[in-house]
Amino acid sequence: MMDIIGLLFEVIFLVVGVYLYLFAIGKIRIANPASRENAERFRQSNASWLRILALGLIAIMTVNVALHIMQLIG
Repeated sequence: MMDIIGLLFEVIFLVVGVYLYLFAIGKIRIANPASRENAERFRQSNASWLRILALGLIAIMTVNVALHIMQLIG
């Protein structure tokens, strides 16, 4: 049971990494105009390091998920 919960958290962190990457490259749009303006300013000033950190998180969590699944199967 704990292995499944651990895998679930790893998948959640992987999805967060993908979301952050999509936000960093400007693919995520926000409905509220005031929030959209603030988010766009934040993205413009922090896009480079946010993109690098999101790609790192995606890479690490992909390896973790793959190893965890291999451990559960074998």
